Amino acid sequence: MHTLSALAASIVECRRCPRLARHLLHVDANKRRAFRDQDYWSSPVPSFGDFDAGLVIVGLAPAAHGANRTGRMFTGDRSGEWLYRALHKSGFANQPDSTHGDDGLALSGAYITAAAHCAPPDNKPTTAELSECSHYLATELDYFLARVSAKEEPLVLLALGGIAFSSVLGYLRGASVPTPTPKPRFSHLAEVGLSPQLTLLASYHPSQQNTQTGRLTEPMFDAVFERARTLLEQGCG
Repeated sequence: MHTLSALAASIVECRRCPRLARHLLHVDANKRRAFRDQDYWSSPVPSFGDFDAGLVIVGLAPAAHGANRTGRMFTGDRSGEWLYRALHKSGFANQPDSTHGDDGLALSGAYITAAAHCAPPDNKPTTAELSECSHYLATELDYFLARVSAKEEPLVLLALGGIAFSSVLGYLRGASVPTPTPKPRFSHLAEVGLSPQLTLLASYHPSQQNTQTGRLTEPMFDAVFERARTLLEQGCG
């Protein structure tokens, strides 16, 4: 079995965080009215995408009535609408929307994971829960970094939001990947060159808190993926 396929199976079976496990049961018992006739996934949500990706996108966590319902990252909620529209525009997705797990969506050159794989209360995983989940992200990033070394291909890591950005930086330090000093600060379109073939990008998360207030506009979000595409075409730095 492929490394990432085996990891996905392990993620789905994970019950390491009791608070999150209880919350998933609570959400399943209290579905939104619009989805009350649907069967919720109500388990940790595995990562999704192209195993040969040059762009690895790291989000925060599944939404309770989005990915936690559909079983696929960023599928079935407003954040996903923004993300898959942007991925389609930049040539990383075959269609601009994602409503359920069997809707025909396929990613090309992109892979989506998260700092936490269970929907947390109030979209806020605890530090301990992020730590419990970090080995999944580490395994994925180990895999993609090994591909960079073996095939000499560029890799862009895109963190959506400050928590994802910190999670990726934590992985990089643990993996002994040289990072700039002082510690890079999160900001929209922040760009950290880590090696000639490896770049860390940052974006505001496409949450409604950001998109409905105008903190993140669609042109701002599209610019992130345009920059990722340019870096990959140039072989990064």
